[in-house]
Amino acid sequence: MVQLRVKRGDENQFLLEASGSISVEELTVQVTRIYNGRLKVQRLCSEMEELAEHGISLPPNMQGLTDDQVEDLKLKDEWAEKCTPSGGSVFKKDEIGRRNGHAPNEKMMQVLKKTIEEAKALISKKQAEANVCVTVEMVKEALDQLRGAVMIVYPMGLPPYDPIRLEFEDKEDLSGTQAGLQVIEESEAQLWWAAKELKRTQKLSDYVGKNEKTKIVVKIQKKGQGAPAREPVISNEEQKQMMLYYYRRQEELKKLEENEDDSCLDSEWADSAALKKQFHGVKDIKWRPR
Repeated sequence: MVQLRVKRGDENQFLLEASGSISVEELTVQVTRIYNGRLKVQRLCSEMEELAEHGISLPPNMQGLTDDQVEDLKLKDEWAEKCTPSGGSVFKKDEIGRRNGHAPNEKMMQVLKKTIEEAKALISKKQAEANVCVTVEMVKEALDQLRGAVMIVYPMGLPPYDPIRLEFEDKEDLSGTQAGLQVIEESEAQLWWAAKELKRTQKLSDYVGKNEKTKIVVKIQKKGQGAPAREPVISNEEQKQMMLYYYRRQEELKKLEENEDDSCLDSEWADSAALKKQFHGVKDIKWRPR
């Protein structure tokens, strides 16, 4: 299996294994689904952390309003009583005004937080550092874990406008957001390797050969963005180590120059003509003015 290190820009994303015989079309779809799936897991984890702290989302027409404004406008959160957490709630006011403040109790909060950590670990970039390849199934497992935790804590479900429910139902609206700019549609995705675009009509082996033990760095981006920057010859870490080595070497040479002492050359043992003088009997003769 060919091992692909998938990157977006200069940032590592995940490792993936694929057969050299796979079509670039299929590979592109697979990479894009994992890439987008990881982004969805990250968005869900972020929202679920807020759910654990401050409860369900307020209706859109109540978000950002003060209590006085809500009272003056005679607005009511009709879903607050329908979507109560298991075991009751603890009031923790949301200063931002996005959620109703009726958070789950400590036990249910820990259910959410523990699941969030497990899901994050499953799709973490650290998996690449540990040489663990991520699959579509692993991303699906992370999503299922998060969905299950929400169902345990909120058996009655979440309001139809809650961003967590919208994410699970694939109805999220990311237009105009930073998160939306990160997502790449499958039809718009391109894979690049060695400054070459991998054409969808080709096979992976057409580019990397038939050696199934090949390791390559692939970059994913949207169509029309041009060729991504080439990979550096050496990594940042390798460059740091080289600079550190040469700095230490330079300091060592400086110390040697400072400690250089030629006085030893005046010693008897350093006289290259000592043996000749001994044979001629003039070894200990000293000259001085009278």
